[in-house]
Amino acid sequence: MKVLIIGKGGREHALAWKSRKSSRVSEVFVAPGNAGMKNDATLVGISETDPIALADFAEREGIALTIIGPEASLVAGVADEFKKRGLLVWGPDKAAAQIEGSKDFSKQMMVKYNAPTAHSESFTDSAAAKAYVNKIGLPIVIKADGLAAGKGVVIPETMNEALATIDDMLEGNKFGDAGSCILIEEMLVGEEFSLMCFVHNGQVIPMVMAQDHKRAYDNDEGPNTGGMGAYAPIFDAQSNEVQTAVKTIMQPIVDGLTQEGMPYTGFLYGGLFLTKDGFKVIEFNARFGDPEAQIILPLLETDFIEIIYNLLTNQALPAIQWSNKFAIGVVLASEGYPDAPQTGHPLNTPTFKDEDALIFYAGVKEENNCLVSDGGRILLNVAIADDFKTAYDKAYRNMKELDVPHTFFRNDIGHKQFNR
Repeated sequence: MKVLIIGKGGREHALAWKSRKSSRVSEVFVAPGNAGMKNDATLVGISETDPIALADFAEREGIALTIIGPEASLVAGVADEFKKRGLLVWGPDKAAAQIEGSKDFSKQMMVKYNAPTAHSESFTDSAAAKAYVNKIGLPIVIKADGLAAGKGVVIPETMNEALATIDDMLEGNKFGDAGSCILIEEMLVGEEFSLMCFVHNGQVIPMVMAQDHKRAYDNDEGPNTGGMGAYAPIFDAQSNEVQTAVKTIMQPIVDGLTQEGMPYTGFLYGGLFLTKDGFKVIEFNARFGDPEAQIILPLLETDFIEIIYNLLTNQALPAIQWSNKFAIGVVLASEGYPDAPQTGHPLNTPTFKDEDALIFYAGVKEENNCLVSDGGRILLNVAIADDFKTAYDKAYRNMKELDVPHTFFRNDIGHKQFNR
């Protein structure tokens, strides 16, 4: 079959790479993709937020299955357009995608369907928000309600920073409409994990649990980003921890969305905190995480496309098998990311001979037959090995070969694993 991946980042590169390995796939297209994906897919010059043009292409090209990568496509209603035309598509429709598109909606769902989470209040008025913060004090988390490319969450270290953040979002329009409503949450204490699931017809199938690193700099310092690296597995898909998270958090939300008339199909991401009282939800995403996709997909041994296609067509699922290896991914980012990334620098990216060393491209473009940086997160360097220490050492050894000016990366991705 022909498969279409929608999106242009590292997640979509990983989805295309994994799809191409399927015995059921003859050709992979990515719309719009990026120049770094050329060896894994045919690029299609259509915006990921243009439902009509994307569906027209799928019909014209005879695409058998479309997988939607980014949240912007989901909120733009791409899945709705495909379903309206009877095209097979993996990804929630616009209504169900509110679980990510609106943090206020998501929080209401958690409360209504008893998914444990931090207490929060929503505000559209800055004076009321400031009064609330002055009343409850720190620590808190301030979140823009809408989509902000992973940058709409602030953990203020001082009261002045908290009040300034409220002004930035509600008065300064820092995130546009996405920040016209904000949530102020209690700060959870514990460790953060990412749980991805395949979801269709109320069925929730968990993947191995991963850990992302959101802060820009070593020792979890600096501003929040879309993610500076990740590793997996923390817990196996069949572990008690994952099964408990599915039972108490993921399944209740999927069932709740169905009861609300918004049945969910696609990847569902749970950003979870493991507290002294068990797992609590930080957020839901209506798609595969990035960079988690790039380190989880290489560990999946079962045919990825067969899982999705069989779910969508109500066929028996294959036995889902996971590798016993560890995967770690380190982001190479442009200097100035996440606020003002410097771009346009040529990439000297080696071709690793080791099949367990991978590069997934994100913020790149082609100039004069050369890849140059064209975004905040340029690429993710992935290393896979039988044990975590070997994977870690390999990842950072390979990072030294990525000699690109005006870039940086974290030197401590996976550091908590050494203390487990």
